[in-house]
Amino acid sequence: MSGRNTDAFDDASVAGSSGAANGGPGGIGNSGNGSRRQASQKQVEKIVLQYLKTKGYRNAEKALREDAIMDGAETTIGDLASVFPASEMGSDANVPEWVLFYSEAEQGNPDAYSQSYRELRRWTDSSLDVYRHELYAVSFPIFVHAYLDLHMRGLHEKAAEFMEQYSRDHVVHHGKDIETLTTLKTKAHVEENALAKLYRENKYGIRMTRVGFELLLSFLQDHHFTLLMRTVNQYLNIRTIDGAVQIASESEADVGITGHTQNQLDHFNSQDIALGSAPLDPFVRDEVERTLQSEAGRHIKDSTTEEASALLDTFARAKQDSTTNALSARDAIPMPPPRGVEIEQQIANLKALRKRVALSPAALPSVCMYTLHNTDNTMNCATVSEDLSLMAGGFSESYVKIWSLKREPLRGFQSNFVPNSVNSEEDMEAVREKTGEDSRKLIGHSGPVFGVDISFDSKYLLSCSEDKTARLWSLDTMTNVVCYRGHNYPIWDVSFAPQGFYFATASHDRTARLWSCDHIYALRIFAGHLSDVNCVRFHPNAKYVVTGSCDKTVRLWDVQRGSCVRVFTGHTGSVDTVAISPDGRIMASAGEDQTVNVWDLGSGRRMESLTGHTGSVYSLAFSQEGTLLLSGSADETVRAWDIKRTSTASDHPIIAQRQSEQEQSKATDPDAMDVDSDGKSAGNIAGSPGKDKADTATNGDSKKRDAAGIWKSKRVAESDALLKTWRTKSTPVYNVTMTKRNLGIAIGAFTL
Repeated sequence: MSGRNTDAFDDASVAGSSGAANGGPGGIGNSGNGSRRQASQKQVEKIVLQYLKTKGYRNAEKALREDAIMDGAETTIGDLASVFPASEMGSDANVPEWVLFYSEAEQGNPDAYSQSYRELRRWTDSSLDVYRHELYAVSFPIFVHAYLDLHMRGLHEKAAEFMEQYSRDHVVHHGKDIETLTTLKTKAHVEENALAKLYRENKYGIRMTRVGFELLLSFLQDHHFTLLMRTVNQYLNIRTIDGAVQIASESEADVGITGHTQNQLDHFNSQDIALGSAPLDPFVRDEVERTLQSEAGRHIKDSTTEEASALLDTFARAKQDSTTNALSARDAIPMPPPRGVEIEQQIANLKALRKRVALSPAALPSVCMYTLHNTDNTMNCATVSEDLSLMAGGFSESYVKIWSLKREPLRGFQSNFVPNSVNSEEDMEAVREKTGEDSRKLIGHSGPVFGVDISFDSKYLLSCSEDKTARLWSLDTMTNVVCYRGHNYPIWDVSFAPQGFYFATASHDRTARLWSCDHIYALRIFAGHLSDVNCVRFHPNAKYVVTGSCDKTVRLWDVQRGSCVRVFTGHTGSVDTVAISPDGRIMASAGEDQTVNVWDLGSGRRMESLTGHTGSVYSLAFSQEGTLLLSGSADETVRAWDIKRTSTASDHPIIAQRQSEQEQSKATDPDAMDVDSDGKSAGNIAGSPGKDKADTATNGDSKKRDAAGIWKSKRVAESDALLKTWRTKSTPVYNVTMTKRNLGIAIGAFTL
């Protein structure tokens, strides 16, 4: 990485920008007392041009001549002096003094800082994603010095308004500094406060790309924001670098103020959160227990009564665990009265718990792969129901397609049925279509479908689309029930809450939204990401929502308050998928940077980074114990990772044999492509999920096909946590799921 220090704009750039300041907000024309006449813009430009020529700043002179078309006779400082009384500027005023006069004139407007910072903030919000993060980093020291300068000028009420209006932009990464600065009320406070003196006596280090720096400079010059220009010149030490700018860490000496913590994210992530399980509804608990006791108390002893007795014991243990770790009634989100389906679901979960396979590094899960053919690169997303009865996919042709994995016909209602005539199950069966196929299209969207999700009881399906809507479909009637509108741009993802009823959407408008099935408007809007929100998932207790974004961060939102309570930084690319462990303590995220990051939700800190994939990661899923993680990727593989491995795990004979085979494969062909944990080469096909899945591409310089039709690529360092890699043939994996019994399910579309 190369770079250079830009401690201040040179004299030419400052003069060239400040000399045109009289047209900006609060300029000279707005600050006089009526007797002062406004200087001509061209007069100022000609004076600055003459000054640059005299001093030998040829490049700056050339640039100014190109930007400002000069015509007519030369203008001298005397011409400018004739505009203002000599008593104000002095008879021997030079160009820097005229520039300073323009800046001081702008300072005469008490709203100048607020107006210029508001425009800077608006411009930053509308900038390109690749530069937005570094521009936000620059805005913080500008914000601080604008606030301090307002106090130093005696505008204490304006300073308080400024802090209240814009402090929320920086509270995540600079929360402690914001809290301290908020306590300043007078000029004396600023002069005596240690933090204020630290900012005013030291330059704030910033890293920017060359293009980003030039964009900032051009913006300040074009809009004549002299106050902001002086702040950047006096208090910022901008270092331009080649390549992308990442979120700075505290160990980087050239970022922030030396000796002062620059990134205060740990302070923000120290907020109290409740990660316990959702409390079981008393009615559901009593009904489940009564049903199992009824089955177990039958006089005729058979397999059903024995199973009911075992389930009763399992339920007693589960009830005790849930009571210990459950949320309080005050913290739990409100839910509608339970129906009979919740009781059936609880009993089904108990049966799955009894038959669950215990996973470990030596006992890996089985993975069932569903490969879809003839999709013509139009499938954008896929999911499977909890009971493995249905699979659904969203397509670029604006429809949702569902398949019956049990090969049962999917029958909707006849077109001429009368809803008022359906009063029972028999009536509903009578109005159904007589025949049906094991797959069916749901048509209603007017744009590509980017996200689908099926409710826990397999009764409803949610879909989201480029047409800015989310739709709720009944899988009993195969019809669209509700259309939800509210987003201003395409919706990339949709997710049901674990208990149903609530769902969340993620959109190109940089927000995620919380909805309930019985309201057509959003209940909460989660705003804070700097770019597209790509994915959204609920916490197991439904009290929180996790979002991943193109701004390379993951955020945890409180559903009841609508506020962000955790920010996770560390990715170097867009975050396309997130997953939370069933116990609600661990979260995993992945995306374009091909790395799976594992986070502790309680502390907000990264536990581990898992490397091994050679393509974008599309999907993640935890095992039911939360000890194993599955990932599906564009590199046409499914990988299993050990999340909670112990120091003695590698001593197990099966694991030792697996590692030995891997080392032998690498030793045999050290220059070959990436080698899996089971000794096979990993494939790689470029592409991305959702909105980017159809844009598949390959890099012919670094990858080529072998005899089996698998993409080869350069070796990628594999983490020790990698347990196994399952390789597909020309099938990027769009979705991975772990069932209640710890069976892995993967879905992908075959590509040529």
